[in-house]
Amino acid sequence: MPPDPRFFPSAGAFSLDQLAEISGAKGIRRQTPDRSFTDVAALDDAGESNVTFLENKAYLDQFESTRAGCCIVAPAYADRAPDGTSLLVSDGPYLAYARVAAAFHPDADRSYCPAAGDDLVHKSARIGEGTVIGAGVAVGPNAEIGKNCLIGPNAFIGDAVRIGDNCRIGPSVSVRFCLIGNNVSLFAGVRIGEPGFGFAASAAGAVTVPQVGRVLIDDHVEIGANSTIDRGSGPDTVIGAGTRIDNLVQIGHNVRIGKGCIIVAQSGVAGSTIIGNGVQMGGQVGIAGHLNIGDGARIAAQSGIMRDVAVGSVVAGSPALPAKHYFRQVAAISRLAGAKDS
Repeated sequence: MPPDPRFFPSAGAFSLDQLAEISGAKGIRRQTPDRSFTDVAALDDAGESNVTFLENKAYLDQFESTRAGCCIVAPAYADRAPDGTSLLVSDGPYLAYARVAAAFHPDADRSYCPAAGDDLVHKSARIGEGTVIGAGVAVGPNAEIGKNCLIGPNAFIGDAVRIGDNCRIGPSVSVRFCLIGNNVSLFAGVRIGEPGFGFAASAAGAVTVPQVGRVLIDDHVEIGANSTIDRGSGPDTVIGAGTRIDNLVQIGHNVRIGKGCIIVAQSGVAGSTIIGNGVQMGGQVGIAGHLNIGDGARIAAQSGIMRDVAVGSVVAGSPALPAKHYFRQVAAISRLAGAKDS
């Protein structure tokens, strides 16, 4: 689906010819009658009025079945487009998409900023019965906070954010571009909904890709102090019900974490990785992007995950291996080192 208009109103529409000029595409393949395009969307969510892109060949199957009206794609994959999808052909699809997304969303990182002397809680915000708002809290336009919540001092709740009942938002927390369920706790200094680390390389330097997805946090989630969860770049970042995230954890854009997971301090998950239900991660685990971590997997502390992890697996080391294999390697190296010392 296209970006949530509560957070990201579109500046479109644009014709295919306009998009070609904006993107710098070197070719157009028209598959449908001329129409206007109203927004960007992910390959698997796009409709006939949306523009999408293909950069990573891992998503070729989604490209071949996309319902997007327009897709930005490299010449090598253009012939695999589905019927009905017009193409903007580019040698740098991600850079071209960055330019198009910026045209649709030139102010994607806007946020409420009350002037000195203004009321910190916007008059259009809705605050539930029994909710306590601490000193110095700012609440943006059209935000909704449920019943019996506690919002700690100097927290920031951005435009159109929705927070359910019985939530605890700690001191100096910021929440933007986010929908939160019930009974959620965000401890001091948590940052939710900041832009993901998205940029495209160009001859003139890095070009920022507008991050126009949300963060969705389900019920009974706890997120530890100074942890950060980036909003999606288009698809949403999702934290499943009952998941516990420790202090100083970084979750990248588009990551989807299942139910009942445990993620220990100083771990990091790169963008677009999918983590199943009941996954347990020790401290300082690093997970690369675009991976799948199966249900019930257990990952030892300081492991580096560079490939998919199967359901129920136990892995350790960097690059991670099945735990028994890894510890046999450690033992063998230890014996070898002992033999040399003697």
